[in-house]
Amino acid sequence: MIPCIRHAALLCLLLLAALLVNAVRVQVVQAPALDGNPANRRPVMARYAEPRGDIVVDGRPVTGSVDTGEQLRHERTYTDGPLYAPVTGHSSQTYGTTLLEDAEDPVLSGTSPMLTAIPFWHDFSRTRPPGGHVVTTVREPLQRVAYEGLAGRRGAVAALEPSSGRILALVSSPSYDPAVLSGTGRPVAAAWARLNAARDQPMLNRALRQTYPPGSTFKIVTAAAAMDAGIVTDVDAPTGAPDPYLLPGTRTVLPNEAKGCGNASLAYAIRWSCNTVMAHLGVRVGSAGMLDAVSRFGFNDSSLRVPSPVARSNFDNGMSTDRLALSAIGQYDTRATPLQMAMVAAAVANGGEIAQPHLVERTTTADGDTVAQHVRRTYRQAMLPPTALRLQELMVDVVDGGSGSKAAIAGARVGGKTGTAQHGVGNTGTPYAWFIGWAQAEGTGRPAVAVAVVVEDASARREDISGGGSAAPIARSVMEEALREEERRGAARDGAGGLPGPYGRGGPFGPFGP
Repeated sequence: MIPCIRHAALLCLLLLAALLVNAVRVQVVQAPALDGNPANRRPVMARYAEPRGDIVVDGRPVTGSVDTGEQLRHERTYTDGPLYAPVTGHSSQTYGTTLLEDAEDPVLSGTSPMLTAIPFWHDFSRTRPPGGHVVTTVREPLQRVAYEGLAGRRGAVAALEPSSGRILALVSSPSYDPAVLSGTGRPVAAAWARLNAARDQPMLNRALRQTYPPGSTFKIVTAAAAMDAGIVTDVDAPTGAPDPYLLPGTRTVLPNEAKGCGNASLAYAIRWSCNTVMAHLGVRVGSAGMLDAVSRFGFNDSSLRVPSPVARSNFDNGMSTDRLALSAIGQYDTRATPLQMAMVAAAVANGGEIAQPHLVERTTTADGDTVAQHVRRTYRQAMLPPTALRLQELMVDVVDGGSGSKAAIAGARVGGKTGTAQHGVGNTGTPYAWFIGWAQAEGTGRPAVAVAVVVEDASARREDISGGGSAAPIARSVMEEALREEERRGAARDGAGGLPGPYGRGGPFGPFGP
């Protein structure tokens, strides 16, 4: 009898060991493959089992979650979806995530190890903390003014605080409502197909992901290169540039829209946007010198993140001299994102230094405790400080007495540069209207905002399109609002001992500020 009991016990032990081995095989060895199996819906169900954290603008959430009661329980919602879509992107149960919803997904979904005090605790416990929140640098009044200024026309606006690199507004038009993509089923699939087929590409983030020929706004970069290289030492001295200017090695004559550009000074050329002078200076700087100069502004950088990825702004390497001349005035293959051109304006406004541009001020837990805080750092030293000071004067002259007069603001110091970029085969496409600039209130020590505006106005007559006419008024509205914001923040600091929102704590959204 005893041997039988022993044999039975041994068999039970062997069976138990086999069960344990099989459990280890399934739970440990095969776990990654099973988790990644498309037929396994548990990870997807777990992802949407809890509400997603929020993206916050000016202390208020512009996102939310609704309990649908379905298997994929919580669905993303958006407040003013088209207004903030270029910032938030979308979080779709069917089509994934984009922009901040993607770049900050670990925090928003609650999977970031930074959201728990004990590292890897949730990996062992198979639980996850509530989704954290992302506090942006965007200021609602500037975002709204920029959006309304474009009024549905194709184009984009990017506005920065030059001293810190905070992105104060990021608008792409036309836009779309990310909420139509949040769920699953036929309506979502139909919305996806409709948006992707739309001629105006509403899901394209023109501020970050679209590059344009910058036209005459690029002349600020060429002017900085010529001054830093010592080719121009006196901005009021004649440059020796002929008018007309024959592109080197060709029979092609480069025209001017402005009068009086023959042998004009750099100051005159910037004020009235002389193509011949700036092309001539670009050739004198040379290909290597121009490449070095543009890289200091951020051109040809594929690694820029804000934290959403930014398309690479281009300046060609190894060009012939005639193409270099065209590139120096923002034509040929020179292309830039609106954010890049806002960084050019910010470099001039900030004494030559470009602060790292960023959209996220800090991330927090669901309770509002700070998880990570942005630390200011330098992105590039674009030019020498004396060069920046002289360019400030030249850009102020453009607004006070040149082609950018529609950007002038009473009681403020405003610098700007207009641009009308030709494109298409034989330059037959409708030109893009550009304006870049910055504004500084009287009695303050530094500019409050740098802005870039591009308008693709296919409905306008070709002869009516110009940076001064189409883009400058939008830029002026954004800069005016930025100056008002700066005044309000100053009053809040003086009256309340500190400003809430991204710069402090308190307000109607708990720890996130107003």
